[in-house]
Amino acid sequence: MKAFYSVILPVLLLIPFTSLAQNYPTFGPEKHVTITGLTFDAMEPNLSPDGNTLFFNSLNSGGNTNLYYATKINDSTFQYEGLLNGCYDSSPDHLDGVASIDTDNNFYWVSMRGYPVTIENLHRGLYSSGSVTDTTRVYGDFNIPILGWIIMDAFISQQGDQLIYCNAYFDFINNSCGVGIPCEARLGVALKINDTTFNKLPNTDALFDSINNNNYLVYAPQLTQDGLELYFTRLQKSTYNTEICVAVRSNTSEPFSEPVLLYSNYGFVPEAPTLTSDKQIMYYHQKNLSGIFEIYMRIRDGSTAVKPLENKSDFQLYYNAATQTIQVKPTIPEGKFSIQISNQAGQTIMKQSESQTVEVESLTRGMYIATLRYNHKKYSLRFIRE
Repeated sequence: MKAFYSVILPVLLLIPFTSLAQNYPTFGPEKHVTITGLTFDAMEPNLSPDGNTLFFNSLNSGGNTNLYYATKINDSTFQYEGLLNGCYDSSPDHLDGVASIDTDNNFYWVSMRGYPVTIENLHRGLYSSGSVTDTTRVYGDFNIPILGWIIMDAFISQQGDQLIYCNAYFDFINNSCGVGIPCEARLGVALKINDTTFNKLPNTDALFDSINNNNYLVYAPQLTQDGLELYFTRLQKSTYNTEICVAVRSNTSEPFSEPVLLYSNYGFVPEAPTLTSDKQIMYYHQKNLSGIFEIYMRIRDGSTAVKPLENKSDFQLYYNAATQTIQVKPTIPEGKFSIQISNQAGQTIMKQSESQTVEVESLTRGMYIATLRYNHKKYSLRFIRE
């Protein structure tokens, strides 16, 4: 299980997603993510807000777990860079994992160093270029000062003002719920008081009422930038089948909806969803057929559909994945126009004038923006080249 155990079971079962009345996101087929140069397990991924750095930890099975990072080559390929400096714990059977970072480079992770002498096991520092400095523990009433209770997971919002945390209880003495398996695991939200202190939102229990189910262990949260979609993992007690789920809401003051299942793969332990800032790609970890944890991704359904970003009337751009072309609809009458293709960093990749079809087959895999300029107006489409 995420953050404190691993299991190997031989059966493969994919449970299909069932759509419900609410507007839940759905995702396409699974794709393997390559971390070039990595030779060991990768678990609990977290993507930086700009999408350029992937944080993860090594095998989380009870000891000697470290944090690492990789830099983006394209959406499904990252370059392994090495150990994340400043977070390493040299003590035997140490555990450092579950990375999270906001847009100001405040970096959070869980560590069991010093526990239970010091009960606060969530840590914070400042991230820059592969290193974390100015580290400290994170304090506040979201910590439960009772032996056995820990922060098993935590996610900092991109704005840095909200901490989504998982309180988990482990019977460290008798292992009554299994070795390394929590007896309880629930989510909550705390608001920032200062750089080292967060306190629970007064209505946190109501916000998560539909998610925190006594029949499940609920953990590994990620809140989207708009605060409207909460992704997490859950495990029905006394089972080993993890489920990646999502719950939604129409505004940030509402409680989250009943969760729906996005993905389950019995015996392969899919867990720890993390999303790009635009919510178009979901990453998570899962065992491969050799029993090694790797990172996988899924593209949000509809991400290649018509998505004009400005001036929704008049003309629209369409992405045809079958022919790998960008097309203009309806046909533009006489007049000068241009279509420009840019990457996520805003760099122009190609530009074409007075042609209503642009071939993009030569582009490497990734997300791009096509922009049509005509009569002092601009029409844009975000698309993914697979």
